[in-house]
This record gives sequence, structure tokens and C-alpha cells, in this order.
Amino acid sequence: MNRFLEPYGESSMLNDTYTLRYLPLFYDELDNAVSHIAYELLNPDAALNLLDEVEDAILKRLQSGPESFEPVPSQKDRSTPYYRIYVKRYVIYYVILTEHDIKIMEVRRFLHALENRAKKI
Repeated sequence: MNRFLEPYGESSMLNDTYTLRYLPLFYDELDNAVSHIAYELLNPDAALNLLDEVEDAILKRLQSGPESFEPVPSQKDRSTPYYRIYVKRYVIYYVILTEHDIKIMEVRRFLHALENRAKKI
């Protein structure tokens, strides 16, 4: 399942500006979606395709400047805005953090577009 994602806490510098990190919750939600497609919908090819598209979308965003996109409007008072990436019927949510002068693109959530996302992020 985690063929391209690194565990939380292990980061790698993928460009000159940002480090990429994933929360365990992101892994869980992605795994649930992929498992549903592969085992309940009996379409393992579509599940693998989704994994590929998620990886490509995250890496493309990282390379193109993750802060150059519009933050997600929120009714919650946040110290760090959320950003989103759309992949098929799913939405990937991430934030940009700075730790010890290193900018981190932290991927936090993987939600279906029809879910009530306002309550979850």
C-alpha cells in the first residue's frame, strides 16, 4: 500500500524549497479508499491507478510550489491554512509548516468529494 509514501516523521527533500511528509490519517483514508475500490468494487486496476494518480498529483504540486495555490476557505480559526488537490472523486488536503527553517508540505487528509469535508478538516 505505501509503495510511494513515506511514514510520518521520515521526510525527504524533493525540491529546493519543501520537504514532504504524510500524516498517518492520510495513509488510513487512502488505504480505505483503495481497499474499497479493489475488494468491494472488485476493480484492483482502478485502485492501483488511483494510487498512481495520487502520487503524481502530490509530487506535481510539490514541484510547482504548494503555496502558490489558493487556500481552502474555512470557518475555523486556523494558524495554518489548508490547501487541496483534486484527484478523480477525491480531495487531498495539505498544509505548509516551517520547522527549524525548513518548509514542510504535510499531507493530512484524503477524503471523498461527496463527504462533508467542512466537519473533517
